[in-house]
Amino acid sequence: MTTLRRIHSWLPLLQRLSCDRLLHTLSTGHTHRHTLSTGHTHWPRAAAPAQSRAFALSACRWKNTDDFSSGQHEEEDDDDDDFIDDSEVEQLFQLQVPAGLGEGQQRVFIVHPDVKWGSRKQHLTTAELMMAEAVGLVNTLDNWRVVDKIIMSTKTPEKKRIFGKGNFQSLTEKIRQTAGITAVFVNVERLSPLSEREFEEAWGVKVFDRYSVVLHIFRCNARTKEAKLQISLAEIPLLRSRLKNEMANLDQQGGGSRYIGGSGETLIEVQQRLLKEREMKIRSALEKLRRKRHLLRSQRKHKEFPIVSVLGYTNCGKTTLIKALTGDNGLQPRNQLFATLDVTVHAGQLPSHMTVLYVDTIGFLSQLPHQLIDSFSATLEDIKHSDLLVHVRDISHPETVNQKVNVLSVLKNMQISDRLMSSMIEVHNKIDLIDNYQCPELNTLAISALEERGLGELRKAVEAEIVNSTGKHILDLTVDLSTPQLSWLYKEATVQDVQVNADEGSAVVKVIISAAAYGRYKKVFTGP
Repeated sequence: MTTLRRIHSWLPLLQRLSCDRLLHTLSTGHTHRHTLSTGHTHWPRAAAPAQSRAFALSACRWKNTDDFSSGQHEEEDDDDDDFIDDSEVEQLFQLQVPAGLGEGQQRVFIVHPDVKWGSRKQHLTTAELMMAEAVGLVNTLDNWRVVDKIIMSTKTPEKKRIFGKGNFQSLTEKIRQTAGITAVFVNVERLSPLSEREFEEAWGVKVFDRYSVVLHIFRCNARTKEAKLQISLAEIPLLRSRLKNEMANLDQQGGGSRYIGGSGETLIEVQQRLLKEREMKIRSALEKLRRKRHLLRSQRKHKEFPIVSVLGYTNCGKTTLIKALTGDNGLQPRNQLFATLDVTVHAGQLPSHMTVLYVDTIGFLSQLPHQLIDSFSATLEDIKHSDLLVHVRDISHPETVNQKVNVLSVLKNMQISDRLMSSMIEVHNKIDLIDNYQCPELNTLAISALEERGLGELRKAVEAEIVNSTGKHILDLTVDLSTPQLSWLYKEATVQDVQVNADEGSAVVKVIISAAAYGRYKKVFTGP
């Protein structure tokens, strides 16, 4: 009955917002409504759940405008044609909300399956620490709170119910006896639609996994067009699998194979087509943003600003560190998971007065499906084009070692170059939370970004690696003060020191300069 109600509720949405052919078919008045409902019950549009709203936006109508900004130091560009505009991004973003998310308060019961052996067993952490992270995810969301939690052993995590018969029965009784819960969070990477349906039928409440919870956190933190498009793309597999699940229910009730009017398409084919069209449009929009990001990178390279990507596990203190390194008061760090979703770029100076651009990146997390990472691949692509990586670790966190392994694993999967990996600076942050902290590892730096301790050593290390990785040269050049040589060097290179010889009207200038800039300097001022 629930499935029939949901399917019936999609019809007015499809009539209102689908493509012209479907609009014509449905508007003829010959829609076989009796095949999609039971008895004489009429389900009003208001009864449509959040999941049905996910399919309400047509992928067939788009305007030809564009804007893009990926950070405080990158300008908007409105030149692209045939592009999705802000209002349509917002409509897509608001309508495409998977069922159960964004619907006010949630009182959550957390279940963590503790895998005893096999490939899914976690060796670098404990069940208690993984439960603590799950609690942190829930507490990140406004109006969500943890009512109760349980760690339950399992030897069969690949099974539909995850747990054995006895443990599942015991868990079901505990959940049913817990008053006031509105949702259960099963702390696994991704639940199959079959498992999700099984749990919801057994427990009588909405069921979430890490994918859906983290995606909702992303949704709450999204600010820019790019982030909203990436989240909308990441939600499509979730919506598609749940659509198949509901249509399987409809098939069991004898209604899944019906055609829509005379269109020659079944309802599931219509929904799948609309989702595919929407996915293609989002991917096209993100590809255009990716090309713009590439153009911005080219412009930075042309200006020869070295790029330093600051990365790490979520909530390790990346934004706080960049604010301390640059003095950018526009940055407002938050003690919150995934507070940063959009790449932002901030200029800072090194001890030699060389300007570098620090790139603030999205935080990493363990047990995230590849589909979610893939949706943010354009954002993470900035890391590949850096001159230097700075890996920030929250050294006060009990899982700091496991977090490091997860970050390095993601970087490996991204196929980061050996040059970048070998030159990466590892920073142990939040030493203010540990008494008399001493780095146990070589080639690491201990800092407190909050208290701005250890930043001098970090700047020196960044400078040394930048000079090495970019092939810049440190030179002493003799310049004639009656010519524009000195002002040219100030503009095109990094001037460290000037020793003036007033009697000769010259100066010895110590500069950090790229090979290309030095070539231009010689061509302009010393001839071929």
